[in-house]
Amino acid sequence: MTTTYAALLRGINVGGSRKVPMADLRTLLADLGHDVRTYLQSGQAVFSSGHGNEESLAGEIAQAIEKHFGFGVDVIVRDHAYLRAVADACPFPAADLEPKQLHVTYFSAPVTPDRFAEIHQNAYLPEEFRLGDRALYLYAPNGLGRSKLGEHLSKPRITKGVIATTRNWNTVVKLVEMTGA
Repeated sequence: MTTTYAALLRGINVGGSRKVPMADLRTLLADLGHDVRTYLQSGQAVFSSGHGNEESLAGEIAQAIEKHFGFGVDVIVRDHAYLRAVADACPFPAADLEPKQLHVTYFSAPVTPDRFAEIHQNAYLPEEFRLGDRALYLYAPNGLGRSKLGEHLSKPRITKGVIATTRNWNTVVKLVEMTGA
């Protein structure tokens, strides 16, 4: 049985030397035996696979990227059902917000509220976050680039031991559409 997944690559094509051209990523994933499409230049690909699971596929892709490009990239792989469930469970009124105001951080493993205990959410209002299934929803009314809460949530002591990669709401919705097609 073939499953459609999204591969979320962390920290590429956003400046610096970690460039992964999407055409090269498509070729790399095709060489691994996957039917693939990419979205934007910011590190996501949708592919179909008849073997493996999310963890093994993420490892396979990360290893292939390191071998091909010469640097490591953290990869999270999620299937359509998970991506759909995350979008459907959004605790904020997504339809009433601008997509730049709403973000989802995907985690490679479950996270508990204890990880975020040091964050006093009232100090960041009107910004807010809520936890979901291996995901964190962030409402940042002035956008992620100006978000003090977003900055705090991305600190290494908060993300220690997990891969965390953030996507804006437009990308969240597009990945649900692409993996469901």
